[in-house]
Amino acid sequence: MEDVQEDIIEQEQSNISGKPFNVPFRSTRLHIQRSNVCSRAYFVVVMVFFHVYILNVIALLLYVHYNNGPSDLVSEETSNGESSASVSGSRSSLPQTAPSTRELHVEDYSFSLHRIEGIRVGHVQQVSIVPDRTHEMRTLSLKPLLFEIPGFLSEEECRVVVQLAQLKGLMDSQSSMPSQEQEESNQPLLLLSSEEVFSLLDLNQDGFLQKEEILSHSRSQDGTWLSPESLRQILTGLEACPTGMLTLGDFRRVYDVSQRPRQQRSGKLHSHFKQRNRHTWLYQGPGSHHVLQTLRKRIIGLTHLPSSLVELSEPLQVIRYEHGDFSSAHYDSSSSHSETTCAHTRLAGNASTLTEVSCRYLTVSFYLSSVEDGGEITFLVADNRTYDEQALVQDGVDLTDTQKTCGKGNLRMKPTTATALLWYNHLSDGRGWMGELDEFSLHGDCPVRRGVKWVANSWVNVDPDYQQQARYQRLIASQRHQAKAGMEDQYYSLSHNDLHLDL
Repeated sequence: MEDVQEDIIEQEQSNISGKPFNVPFRSTRLHIQRSNVCSRAYFVVVMVFFHVYILNVIALLLYVHYNNGPSDLVSEETSNGESSASVSGSRSSLPQTAPSTRELHVEDYSFSLHRIEGIRVGHVQQVSIVPDRTHEMRTLSLKPLLFEIPGFLSEEECRVVVQLAQLKGLMDSQSSMPSQEQEESNQPLLLLSSEEVFSLLDLNQDGFLQKEEILSHSRSQDGTWLSPESLRQILTGLEACPTGMLTLGDFRRVYDVSQRPRQQRSGKLHSHFKQRNRHTWLYQGPGSHHVLQTLRKRIIGLTHLPSSLVELSEPLQVIRYEHGDFSSAHYDSSSSHSETTCAHTRLAGNASTLTEVSCRYLTVSFYLSSVEDGGEITFLVADNRTYDEQALVQDGVDLTDTQKTCGKGNLRMKPTTATALLWYNHLSDGRGWMGELDEFSLHGDCPVRRGVKWVANSWVNVDPDYQQQARYQRLIASQRHQAKAGMEDQYYSLSHNDLHLDL
């Protein structure tokens, strides 16, 4: 029995030390080595994909940060009859003016104003303004960027707008042809020497004229002895002075220049804006006629601008031109200067500015009737290679006087019922905001020779200063919230929609 057990033990030892068992053992070691190599390769692949994933997440966050929000400066959402607005248009944070149902935010990036591409003169593009229908929009010029949209309104809508204007009542335009007596009446009521003017402006009588003293005079209501134009010239001369102050000698040179005729001191054309027509303003907000509200919605759809910008802009202006009525060449908007502020954002503007001006990013003009003869709108220098104000005077004839020289404009369009014209009054600043005034947008209306011309103008007001525009949007949003809380009268007193009703 013991011999059998010893044989079994020897056989097991032989199996352990034998070759057949060693072969699979070596195979197992080789398998472990291959497994280690594969594990290291798998780890590298996983880490690469992990880093790529992290980079994609960072890129997505940056994309959202820089692209989320520029579609609306103020996005208004209506829920259960209540409106709230959020502002995203300033590059720096602005203080909250008042609590709202939703917190108002001003983001770090600039809001972009949409601008339609003209492509080339004669280019036709399809635009969707009303449901189940497309309109053709044709590019008329690139300087200024000008489009024509036939059939923008229906004939019935044109008729309704004309009737509403007649019911509201038309008033004579304020600007008319200045006669010699009127031109003389525009002169200062008193003739003062430069020394006397300097003494009147020098409030502290220290012998130096400072900017605050000029601005203080500009805010007074009894300064009939110094025109706003002279004030601007004096302020410009003061800002050019290295010391920031004007002595009597410096002031005498600046003031004498300011008293010369503008054409003589600048060499540029200066003609009085002249027009003869009758007009009125139609409110397009809540409670107005549904046709007026529809027109505003179409402008929002056509321009792709935030509804808040359009809704807080000026009311619809309706003008009637009868036989012989016209308007001389002019700009719908104004150049921005340090001494001016936009009329529509005056509530959030600088109270020390000298003058309020119109700031109109674009114009949409509707023809409410056709004209048998005359009444064309003319763009004098459209698509000129360059703009030269001196070229507006040819052989002693002022081309801006469309009453006499209407046929000399580069581009003229005859009024056609239901047709709309859209043009941009300003260039882009290169960052998606409103830039300098487009000098090629100079336009006027030719005299009506036969028939009656009805036209409506809708402007979108934008402040060149995006921060000031944002402050204005916040202010109006706050006022709307207060109106919802029972302060309706206070809101309507601040709303820009009533700005022109009494003009």
